[in-house]
Amino acid sequence: MKQVPTRLFLYFLLLAPIPVTRAQQAHVNLDWNPHKNTQNLNPFGANVISPEVSDDHRVTFRLKAPKAQEVLLTGGPILLALKATKPVPFKKENDTLWTLTVGPVQPDIYVYKLIIDGVPVVDPNNTLTGFSDQPGYSQLVVHGTGPAYYDARKVPHGMVTRHIYHSDALNGEREMYIYTPPGYNPKKKYPVLYLLGGSGELASTWALDGRANFIADNLMAEGKAVPMIIAMPNNQVIHRSDPRHTELTFKLFEEELRKQIVPYVDKNYSTLANPKGRALAGLSMGGRHTQLVGFNCLDLFSSFGCLSSGDLNTEQASAKFLNDPDINKKVDYLLVGQGTGEVATIGLRAVALHEALQKHNVRHDYYVGGDGAHDWGTWRHLLYYRLLPNLWSKK
Repeated sequence: MKQVPTRLFLYFLLLAPIPVTRAQQAHVNLDWNPHKNTQNLNPFGANVISPEVSDDHRVTFRLKAPKAQEVLLTGGPILLALKATKPVPFKKENDTLWTLTVGPVQPDIYVYKLIIDGVPVVDPNNTLTGFSDQPGYSQLVVHGTGPAYYDARKVPHGMVTRHIYHSDALNGEREMYIYTPPGYNPKKKYPVLYLLGGSGELASTWALDGRANFIADNLMAEGKAVPMIIAMPNNQVIHRSDPRHTELTFKLFEEELRKQIVPYVDKNYSTLANPKGRALAGLSMGGRHTQLVGFNCLDLFSSFGCLSSGDLNTEQASAKFLNDPDINKKVDYLLVGQGTGEVATIGLRAVALHEALQKHNVRHDYYVGGDGAHDWGTWRHLLYYRLLPNLWSKK
């Protein structure tokens, strides 16, 4: 066998394609490309780069933990993307460093955690974290070849304002984030989408994790959604772990909607203050609020979105709605949507809602799509591809 000269071997090696590795974004710009850390600088306060995303969509996680006995990668969204059924083990490279390279994975934003000797924790080297779960979670951004539908693009942007108000219904100070579309004009009247979060989430989560404002900006710039106001209230009215949560929450939240949230928005913004100008939608627990509260408030809302939600006993829970002979005249649009990765598990609730609506001939849009499960990959997808384009649409 002939020996290849060393210099010639090195020449061919240099010609071979080598995946470019770049650290995850470092809180510089919001848009997709300058978000890449092309200098491979450690995140602020970190001692290693983790996660590191290559341009071929492979991801390397690193952790310095000299006394750890085992380190695992976990988190529903990232495991689903990897088609893994259990946490993925790291390898110990030396006395202090643990590493794991996975993928490639599809461009998206993924939630993940580390398990260090049995304890789930955030990635201590990742500055992108979320807080609506315990413990918190880390976020992995895998970029594509251009801006994603949820990225900040070079288009006109709306404004998100944080409002603090007093609730007589709940006897305390509450917060609500309100998005106004680009070019908002108080002399015009706008429809309002009331967008609700899931268990444990705050009023800010739809804007931070869900990127609802960027999604709305992009759709309006593309001419795919009508200019609208999006009100994102805190729909946590009872401690989620309260044993009487189900018993108490729906009555209290209806009171909060009727007496506090809707009147506050109508007073402070230029709205279409009638049912035809209002929609109510939410994910998971917020979708249950949409069904079990919103369906009983047809004097307030005429459009609905139940995302990754429903009730296994919809026939009983929503009997009045299902048996209303004029329901198709009262409801303009009703979405029941979920991710492809949750249909056979928690998604059975959405299937039950869909089948009950179908049985009673209630017009609705049943949609299963995206690559996610019960996570933000699904809810961002549903917002962009289904909910916002169909609200107040003239199609």
